[in-house]
Amino acid sequence: MAVVELGRADYGETLELQRRIAHARIDRVIGGDVLLLAEHDPVITLGRSFHAENLLRTPEQLEALGVSVFEVERGGDVTYHGPGQLVGYPIYDLTEHEPDLHVYLRQIEQCLIDTLGAFGVTGSRREDLTGVWVGSRKIASIGIHVKKWVTWHGFALNVATDLASFDLIVPCGIDDVVMTTMQRELAERAPHDLWGRVSDGVVEAFSAVFGQTPLTMALDDLRETVGM
Repeated sequence: MAVVELGRADYGETLELQRRIAHARIDRVIGGDVLLLAEHDPVITLGRSFHAENLLRTPEQLEALGVSVFEVERGGDVTYHGPGQLVGYPIYDLTEHEPDLHVYLRQIEQCLIDTLGAFGVTGSRREDLTGVWVGSRKIASIGIHVKKWVTWHGFALNVATDLASFDLIVPCGIDDVVMTTMQRELAERAPHDLWGRVSDGVVEAFSAVFGQTPLTMALDDLRETVGM
């Protein structure tokens, strides 16, 4: 599993990178899975199940707030990404794991639950809903796209996100959902280097759940491999 830390990354550029990697994986140009980890400036993404009433601001209002909007091919409704949120894009060939989308979604949830657990935060699933909760509060969202069993898009884990930003949408189209962050759940127990430790924890969890060895890869090397 090649792990590529993008840092603060433009969403549109990251979306194009995902698509290039996925097609390179489909065409066997890349022989292993890739996990991209990023943080984005404020952006709203509209999935295949998007309902207009779940976007609570007009395009003009969002533009004035500096929030970009993208229609994307992942499943699910509307999501928000922004500073303080760890966004992960696992680009996996499920024929080399278990070719079952429901199993894959549960595996991503388990990765996030394990990551939270390492910090003493108890994450859980909710029946018939994809994502991870802490009690009744949602802390992570998941939405994927799959072509020829190769995945892209992924998860967003609220580490220290400004929760007021979620007032722009009905997160994932779930009425009355209450969002939370690791920073809020940990309160005074939060380590000063929380972000870096969470990023490392996610890599460890993916390695354990999917039975892989993580290898750090430079972005420039990845771009060269996929012809960008």
